Amino acid sequence: MRNLNNQNKAYVFALLAVLFWSTVPTAFKLGLKYQDNYQMVTGATLVSVVVLGLTVLFQQKTGVVRKLRFKKIMFFAALGLLNPAAYYFILFKAYDLLPAQVAQPLNMTWPIVLVLISIPMLRQSISPKHFVALFISFAGVAALSFQDGNLLSEGSSIKGVLLALFTAVLWAFYWIFNMKNKTDEVVSLFIIFLFSGLYLLIIGLFRDPSFPVGKEAWLAAAYIGMFEMGFAFILWLKALQLSSTTATISNLVYIAPFLNLAFVNIFLDERIFISTIFGIILVIIGILIQNTAKKVEV
Repeated sequence: MRNLNNQNKAYVFALLAVLFWSTVPTAFKLGLKYQDNYQMVTGATLVSVVVLGLTVLFQQKTGVVRKLRFKKIMFFAALGLLNPAAYYFILFKAYDLLPAQVAQPLNMTWPIVLVLISIPMLRQSISPKHFVALFISFAGVAALSFQDGNLLSEGSSIKGVLLALFTAVLWAFYWIFNMKNKTDEVVSLFIIFLFSGLYLLIIGLFRDPSFPVGKEAWLAAAYIGMFEMGFAFILWLKALQLSSTTATISNLVYIAPFLNLAFVNIFLDERIFISTIFGIILVIIGILIQNTAKKVEV
């Protein structure tokens, strides 16, 4: 990569991150065959703590950790309850109840939820263009939820859709609470995940089993911890740092749901619903329209 300029390097790092993110829905579904959602979030979180901790050491950022004030540490401790503990616990349950092709795009509707939350919480007004974007995206959510008619006949699907949408709400709140955090991103994530891992270990004392059991379960948890929670995030941050503008990189994330369709069809043998493709397109169009509208000051 020595011969690449910074912008081209940014594209490489961003596309690698998107590739990893597009594979994890398949890993979620495969992992849930061998463990429940609590075991998987515990195993994945502990693996991600190791990955992020080693990254902090490699990047020589231990000094940043030592300089953190008590108030900031308590702030990270509170965020650790929200993500990854609650967020992934609920997200994995949604994947347990839904096809991967449906759960993933429903989860990525958080930018739409963020706009709605910003109105009462941040006292922001939104333009008519935002309302158009919201309408289109929610039409996409409806199409995704329909699942070629399966939602109408399966109660578990309705529960799964609600859980997947709730994770979008949790992530939007996490984004709002974390938006004024000026601490180094990798250090912040390491401390947040460290606290989350401690919470999961404590709660795990009262349930059995609390960890992944068996090779297949640990492989799935390790893959998720490394590539969903760890390396993909680090690569994405690196891409944003190298890119001339964040917009040129940020829109690449919308490749992920389409790559996900290929992976779930090949490795999970899921029949791809026409309603899924239509829904993904509508959700992404809505988000892109929102991004070109006058920005909400968050």
